[in-house]
Amino acid sequence: MIDLKKLQKDILQNKIDKWFNTTDVNMEFNLIYGELAEAFESHHKGLWKTWEELADVTIFILWLSEMLWIDLESEILKKHEINKARKYKKSWNWHVKV
Repeated sequence: MIDLKKLQKDILQNKIDKWFNTTDVNMEFNLIYGELAEAFESHHKGLWKTWEELADVTIFILWLSEMLWIDLESEILKKHEINKARKYKKSWNWHVKV
């Protein structure tokens, strides 16, 4: 199992070591959006690098979480429990919260 807390810290330290941005949160959100767009484009074109783009998205989210002092592992687990308890109904091709 991956220790997300440690991974967050390692990823942020790598950014610091390589002199990447560690203060501009708005820029980080934009970079995540760009990486997600690359993953979509890769998938849409049927390219084999979609997995790599999704890994980039995850790395960006982990380092943004560390920048914002968010324990992402804990937040994921809490949100997962909330989602499991939610009730949905199928409406056409969509699932709608009840």
